[in-house]
Amino acid sequence: MEDLIIEATKSSPSIYFDYPRHTLTIKGESYPENAAKVYAPMFAWLEAYLEGLGDEVVQVNLEITYFNSSSSKILMNFFDMLEDAAEAGKKIVVDWHYHEDNETALECGEEFMEDMSFVEFNLRELSETDDG
Repeated sequence: MEDLIIEATKSSPSIYFDYPRHTLTIKGESYPENAAKVYAPMFAWLEAYLEGLGDEVVQVNLEITYFNSSSSKILMNFFDMLEDAAEAGKKIVVDWHYHEDNETALECGEEFMEDMSFVEFNLRELSETDDG
């Protein structure tokens, strides 16, 4: 498979899956008018990727500073997909990055983490000096 690269827009985050390193990074804000359409290529790619995944550890890095309700639904579907794969024996680690002054992002990360039983989910605080 090739890397998945979706450039950020004003209303959607950058999505980059480094296939050789098994690392997915989603970074930015997410409030597109049609979230399902924006994220459809990622879901299609991820589904094919997870089907062929062996013993590799998948590292997911999320730094979403803001998201709307339709993006929240997309994130829930995304985490469900990861949780299903982890329950089936895949090794998946999610790092939810949030800025120290963004309590909403922390609370959202905590809520998503509560729903994870098989995915290793970590909350990672970024300070103002971190560039991402």
